[in-house]
Amino acid sequence: MLGEAVDARLWGKDKGLPRSYPVVCHLLDTAATAGALWDRTLTSSARERLAAAMGMSVERCRRLVCLWAGLHDVGKIIPPFQALVPQRYASLRGDASYAHLPGAERRAFRHDVATQWALAEIFESWGYPTSKPLRRSVHHQVAQLLGGHHGRVHRALRAGELSAPEAHACELGGSGWQGQRVAHAEALRRLTGCSADDMPSGLLPAPAAVVLLGLVVVADWLVSQEEVIIARLPAEGWRAGDEALREHWALAVVGAAPLVAEAGLGVAGFPERSFGGQFPFAPNPLQESVAGELPALLDGPGLLLVTAPTGEGKTEAALHAASLMARAAGASGVFFALPTMATADAMYRRVADFAKQNVEGDRSLALLHSMAWLSEAYAVPVGGHGGDGSEVTVGDSQAQIAAGQWLRGAKRGLLAPLAAGTIDQALTGVLPVRYNVLRLLGLSNKVLVVDEAHAYDPWMHSLLVRLLEWLGACGAPVVLLSATLSGRTASSLVDAYRRGCGYREPSEVVPVYPGWVYVSGRTGEVSPPRVVEGGRPRRVEVRSVPVLWGPTSDGVLGREAAVAAELRLLVERGGCALVCCTTVAQAQQTFRMLAEVFPSLAGAEDGLMLLHSRFPGARRAEITRACERAFGKPGVEGRRRPGVSVLVATQVVEQSLDLDFDVVISDLAPLAQLLQRVGRCMRHDRSGLGPEDGGRPGWVGDRPRLTVLEPVVEGVRAKAPRVWGSVYDQALLTRTSELLRRRADCGIAVPGDVQELVDAVYAEDFGDGLGDAAQRDRLAQEDAERWGAVLAEEQLARMTLVNPPMGMSDLAELSRDGELIDEALLTTRLGADSERAVCVYEQPGGCVTLDAEGDVPVPGWAGSRRLSLEEVRAVVQQAVPLPGGWLRERGADQQVPESWEQRAALRDLSVLRMRQPDGDAVWSCKVGDRSISVGHVGVERL
Repeated sequence: MLGEAVDARLWGKDKGLPRSYPVVCHLLDTAATAGALWDRTLTSSARERLAAAMGMSVERCRRLVCLWAGLHDVGKIIPPFQALVPQRYASLRGDASYAHLPGAERRAFRHDVATQWALAEIFESWGYPTSKPLRRSVHHQVAQLLGGHHGRVHRALRAGELSAPEAHACELGGSGWQGQRVAHAEALRRLTGCSADDMPSGLLPAPAAVVLLGLVVVADWLVSQEEVIIARLPAEGWRAGDEALREHWALAVVGAAPLVAEAGLGVAGFPERSFGGQFPFAPNPLQESVAGELPALLDGPGLLLVTAPTGEGKTEAALHAASLMARAAGASGVFFALPTMATADAMYRRVADFAKQNVEGDRSLALLHSMAWLSEAYAVPVGGHGGDGSEVTVGDSQAQIAAGQWLRGAKRGLLAPLAAGTIDQALTGVLPVRYNVLRLLGLSNKVLVVDEAHAYDPWMHSLLVRLLEWLGACGAPVVLLSATLSGRTASSLVDAYRRGCGYREPSEVVPVYPGWVYVSGRTGEVSPPRVVEGGRPRRVEVRSVPVLWGPTSDGVLGREAAVAAELRLLVERGGCALVCCTTVAQAQQTFRMLAEVFPSLAGAEDGLMLLHSRFPGARRAEITRACERAFGKPGVEGRRRPGVSVLVATQVVEQSLDLDFDVVISDLAPLAQLLQRVGRCMRHDRSGLGPEDGGRPGWVGDRPRLTVLEPVVEGVRAKAPRVWGSVYDQALLTRTSELLRRRADCGIAVPGDVQELVDAVYAEDFGDGLGDAAQRDRLAQEDAERWGAVLAEEQLARMTLVNPPMGMSDLAELSRDGELIDEALLTTRLGADSERAVCVYEQPGGCVTLDAEGDVPVPGWAGSRRLSLEEVRAVVQQAVPLPGGWLRERGADQQVPESWEQRAALRDLSVLRMRQPDGDAVWSCKVGDRSISVGHVGVERL
């Protein structure tokens, strides 16, 4: 052996092990596993892109990736880290070769930061290219990358710091410590087969850097599992001689591929099949157009934008397109991103069915959202790991928590070949949160399908724009699906992807409805729009009805009276209606009013129904299933459409539910939401069906009808009532109201008029068409307020987001120089104020149950035992989201029991201890000076 011998007394893992694990063994394990990840999780296209970015052959690039992965923990060879296990450090303390400045071992110094310092020196000595400033120097950039293996990339070092490291960071130790770091690095370089010439020729592009760092993190986590280490633990007194190191390297290489395979990581294959070969039905016009014309446009990665009404088969078109685009770009899988957990759960099942018939190779499918482990379809088998972040690996405390989440949670899921989940799982990749690189790694070589691309506010849209820049730079294909997308929004998304691909000049995208456009990532060219025929062209009759909020007035009904009047004919003659309300409280009030006005309707089975978000989870699921039975697609086993029925609901019906009504009544809402709701009117063809088979009553005819209740507040029409809060933007309500009035006589042709209306409602010159000066002035003020809010959210995004990949060389920009933010800033959807609570019921005699009937005791209510996974599920399934203001004054009564504190899914809940005062049938509790009740209309604040 040349140079200093590797000292096996230096440990790398200890907690939970029979004895300490030498750091050199952990470095070798990680290097070998990185090689298996390279072989198993990267497609040939991805490997070639990385090699090209580093200026070398694929074979040399693989060797270098293994070496770099192994080097990630050389920062553990410092006094403060080794002193964490006093009995191991004792043998070093008396060794003169491990001298250091007094007190260095007692100072706090992160070992990942030490890795950056140490490797900058080592890489310079190995001849890596150097330049000034350091943040633009290859040797420092690679050291900085590997120092980020705990999910945070640290600030660039300064030249003066590296000229005298121990003077600026005494925690690094003296020459003996440096000698061992070099010895470990040299041993890794020999065993991985790297030569002195194996080094990058220039700075790593940011997309390549995040992929490489992501591979290092995953390799580190996989080999840090307790069972992996114990199986490889050397005997007591083991010495790290040449032969011993070769033997351990061979052991690590043999075990690496099975370890990666067992984790469910790999590459999915998409065999060449026609649309008819993938689905058991003939394609509709949209699907036929995509299947027939898209293949000729594919020359590598690109972006497909599909705009079509709900119910037009966009999902199947997207899955088929994803297969085509994956083959063309050499992608390794698909992630289907959706706006809500409910839509993600439903899509998970559809992707699973598709994968069984149409995907080869590794077909591991993950469901990604915060409550995925509660899904019945995705449940961890009883006896398996907890799924809520409770499992641990061996290492420091930060790695233990994150690795547990990775192995069973969202961070691991994005590296599964196939996944369906909420859009925030992808968008988090462009926020400076810990381990954002894992999300970017998981998306870098997948087809990302974004459903409901129109459904995001300015903050979320800004995140999506930044993500598309990154995916364009990574060469990842993208499919965007939308029912209502303005030309301006479409252009911003398309141009973001083109910028990532290197094309900075703006394009003008004109969406067609229904139809699609394709953007080549290789040339930046935007294809001519492909217009297709709608599956069921219809003309919707739209009626705007003014309804009074406040004191009554001659000729204008109050809202409740107007709803009852609109429904009277349907209740008398039959049919199914949707009444869509703006707020939960309004839905509850409307439901009670209809029960009083139409008692026979309320008394009939499925006659009067209520659906909103403020039911306990299990009850909401029951109601949702009942709605699908009553109003779902005809011809499905178990469906039973009532002769007369009214569903009162909130915006939850706009997404994820395939419901079909004869009549739709809605509060005024922005045009996009109204178009979504009208898509639930006569959604399915029921011609030829009798009443007993779910046919429509004759009086409703075959023309969909939408009644819009326009609030009149203080004499102003279309003014949002105060009780609506900030649910909708006032300017969009005003603009929508005006457009509906213009369409009163001719209705709305779907799909023919949709794109024109969507663009019109956002038109800059909209006010010019208003004849009244006062109206123009009011709209100008409302527009100013709307743009002020939009600009504020966009500015926050610019201040918060990770920078775009173009030109990034200082990798600390991935973590905003270490200024990480809380993921909740994203997942709570900027400005939202929501918390989760669980109602428990104090029964006579003192028993506390999860149900009002008193049959299900609350798990873990007394004592401190650890709850089982099934018990955790039972509790969380009763959770209900509530406005944060309702719980702001919570006290001891709202705290969770001690046993719940041990479970991540339970510890942040609030408990509502419901009681029934003597003679009162209502279950209620007090939070501060206000009462909250729960009953057949859900949870209410009294």
